[in-house]
Amino acid sequence: MTKILFLGNSHTYMNDMPFLFKEVFERSCREVCDVTMLAFSGRDLEWHRKEYFSLRFALLYGNYDYCVIQQAAHPFPEKSTTMENGRKIIDLCRRTGTIPVLYMTWAEKAYPENQKKMINVYTALAEETGAMLAKAGIVWEAVRKEAPQIDLFFKDGEHASPYGDLLIASVLCRTLRRNVQLKAPARLIDFHVHFENEFPEASFGDDRFFTPDPEAVDTILRMVTELI
Repeated sequence: MTKILFLGNSHTYMNDMPFLFKEVFERSCREVCDVTMLAFSGRDLEWHRKEYFSLRFALLYGNYDYCVIQQAAHPFPEKSTTMENGRKIIDLCRRTGTIPVLYMTWAEKAYPENQKKMINVYTALAEETGAMLAKAGIVWEAVRKEAPQIDLFFKDGEHASPYGDLLIASVLCRTLRRNVQLKAPARLIDFHVHFENEFPEASFGDDRFFTPDPEAVDTILRMVTELI
């Protein structure tokens, strides 16, 4: 069994992405996968680093094979901050035998020019530390250009739609298992989140599942396969 810890914020937990990853991984790789997440709204790697004892406990006793590490995205922190805190978290992973995987995010819908900074910083951190790099932001940018009819964004223009989360899950799967043939689940998750209220809410019921457009799914899987 492959065990994975997801560390991040709403760009990790949106539409239950770690569970969607589990489904893509198990169907594609024919391996059992267990996922857990430490993902909290609006938090960055500095915050996770300061919450040292929770992260230490999870890594030390969770017996994880991989830790997927996501920096805050909108706004994206300065390079120096990302590098410093990324190094420390990657070191914690390695002290427990956990393989670190950097999960590159995407630019806001209204500001696609911000993608370049994300690519540069994530690439620099991966090259310096030897961490694996899941290039979701690069594939996201390519899909937006080649297939603009697929809306990868949630209505706020920042978070992922269910199709965006399929892209992320597929990139992570191909990053961990390079030559695997990707297979998507029959249903995706739209957990109907409401951020507008004092306390956010999301669906617990079957209404969170829906049947996606097969052409959109095929396009996403094809482009992930071509680029990763």
